Amino acid sequence: MEQFLYQMNPLTRFSERASHYAKYRPSYPDEAIIMLLEGLGNPSELIAVDIGAGTGISSRLLAEKGVKVLAVEPNAQMRETATPHPLVEFRDATAENTGLGDNSVDLVTTFQAFHWFNPEPTLKEFNRILKPSGRLAIVWNHRNRKDEFTKEYSQILKNAAKDPPVEKEKRKRVIDIAQSYADFKNWRYHAIAYQQILDLEGLIGRTQSASYIPTEGEAGQQIITELETLFQRWVDTQGFVYLIYRTDVYLADVNL
Repeated sequence: MEQFLYQMNPLTRFSERASHYAKYRPSYPDEAIIMLLEGLGNPSELIAVDIGAGTGISSRLLAEKGVKVLAVEPNAQMRETATPHPLVEFRDATAENTGLGDNSVDLVTTFQAFHWFNPEPTLKEFNRILKPSGRLAIVWNHRNRKDEFTKEYSQILKNAAKDPPVEKEKRKRVIDIAQSYADFKNWRYHAIAYQQILDLEGLIGRTQSASYIPTEGEAGQQIITELETLFQRWVDTQGFVYLIYRTDVYLADVNL
């Protein structure tokens, strides 16, 4: 029987990783944020709800464009670790039950999180809270394994993973479900190149932010040793390495 990631304890899975998540997770390209908002009107008049907001990385990007953001995040440690922003209001709720009113928001976004949700009740909830003119945006950063450094880094993660959630396969499955859901239409897809610049501390922190990577004991030390070796082979004269991503953006409109 197929197991979805929402069956793998997503609400508390990242609790011990919150500080690393806030400091070391990659951001998203400005082009993607502009794309999400294009055609929706004056950003200062929009209300967006960012579902599975984590420590607010994506919420703050939207807020920096002038959008009022309701950041829905059920994990208390994530909410408490978030850097405040005057236009971001965190809420303790879930994707399946946001607690928001019918037809109350202009934009629903989910960055790096949709594969953790139960897709069918989540899509029903998204449709309920969106205005008839509203938009759904599902965004993921994927490591681009065509880049040699990123490929080697990804192999280290794969070897070290204690319970890899095979996110790539699950992402494809849930986006297929979303695109077949009758309450959304006009699906379009955009791919944007992006990179994350890291020093050694950042490379280790980025790795330890993943819920499936061991951080203690012999296994935790082993991955740090491998990362140090990888870093020394690839570091440039400025003291950095570069993780290369493809940012996938899926947009859809409410089907009236």
